[in-house]
Amino acid sequence: MMRFLAMIFQAPLPKYPAMHELAICQDVLSQVRHLADKRGASRVDRIVVIIGPLAGVEIPLLERAFSVARSGTIAANAVLDVESTDIVVQCRTCSVRSKASIGKLTCGSCGDWRVDVRQGEEMLLKTVELSVNTDDQLPVDPASTTSTLRSSGHV
Repeated sequence: MMRFLAMIFQAPLPKYPAMHELAICQDVLSQVRHLADKRGASRVDRIVVIIGPLAGVEIPLLERAFSVARSGTIAANAVLDVESTDIVVQCRTCSVRSKASIGKLTCGSCGDWRVDVRQGEEMLLKTVELSVNTDDQLPVDPASTTSTLRSSGHV
């Protein structure tokens, strides 16, 4: 019995996406499914998210997780586009807003380290492109068969 267990543990583990990024994808797809249901969409073609550098998300892992999470959903063939933002801080000393970097969160004007992050931590669902199957519905304007929804809500 012990030998059998040892052999099981020697088998390589499958490479699954990180749990954090997978949970994010599941949340995004839940929001997208809700939007698609409200619009009567037959499929999701494209999803655009905005992720700041300080959001704690590894983009390559998010893309891998998305390919796993989308299977079997209305977004099974959807493309995920990730847009990044700059880090913007506001100095508590001189009140200047300036760009910063991950390794240097300081004021770009006076160099002080006492700053508040104003941009760069966000994770937003920006755009969802939906397709509506017009065969199953009343006639509609052809220009409205693909709709783009914009959301500024947090993911």
